[in-house]
Amino acid sequence: MAHRSDFPCSLPASEPLITVTYPQDGLWIIELHNGEDSRLTARLIDDALRPALDMVEKHWKNNRLADPKSNAGEGALIIVGKRDQDKFFSNGFLYDSVKNNPAFFTDTANPLYARLLTFPIPTIAAINGHCFAGGFMLALCCDYRVMTDGSKRRAWLCMNEVHFGAPWPLSFTAILNAKVSDPPLRRRIALEGHRFTPTEAHASGIVDRLANCSGTSVELGTEIVLKEVTKLAKEVSTLPKQGVWGTIKTFLYKDCLDTIRLDAREHTLPHPRSPAKL
Repeated sequence: MAHRSDFPCSLPASEPLITVTYPQDGLWIIELHNGEDSRLTARLIDDALRPALDMVEKHWKNNRLADPKSNAGEGALIIVGKRDQDKFFSNGFLYDSVKNNPAFFTDTANPLYARLLTFPIPTIAAINGHCFAGGFMLALCCDYRVMTDGSKRRAWLCMNEVHFGAPWPLSFTAILNAKVSDPPLRRRIALEGHRFTPTEAHASGIVDRLANCSGTSVELGTEIVLKEVTKLAKEVSTLPKQGVWGTIKTFLYKDCLDTIRLDAREHTLPHPRSPAKL
């Protein structure tokens, strides 16, 4: 049973890759800090991020049951890249470790994505830097996305698999189709591997807000992003009070979830062979 005293919590206990904090009532922050670019490795997902989601949900449920008539059922979760830098949100998977391992998606990545898609309180990706591939999918699975405006440091959103010869897992297509309704935009993301600037990402609806990081402030861009995300979190934190936020999402994304939960080992495309040398 999770309590306020359990935070901050770093996971795994040995050589932690994330930190969970509870800075104020009804607000949880998960910071990814697997190296500088927060790669989504099996250890980070299985031993840190998924257990952290369980911890946050238990704490929120405890709060809600403590006094159902108060604001105790309010809540929102922020996921942010490493806080002492503003270059990366997440650079995705370590490709060489997953390209010949479809079990990684069945047992590790896809359960994480499904968990986020049905999480019982609003989830917000605080995109404090570059957000690529599996990291882009992580952000899409959140309910909201707030990104740096790129004025302090350049930042891109990109599904770049087409550029280095990696076929998408079926779960990626399901998430994209569920979260991006415009076919030309899906084409630009998946088939062109376009690098979206923050302005482009906001104009296209991929991200909901941009954090204004311009000006003379010496404050790290990540902390400015978190301030903007916290404003949004307060606006939406009342939505899960009745306990149906996650339930509605389960039906809203039913087709997507059905696909994500298929065995990736039975629904995968072969990697292309290298061109023959003439």
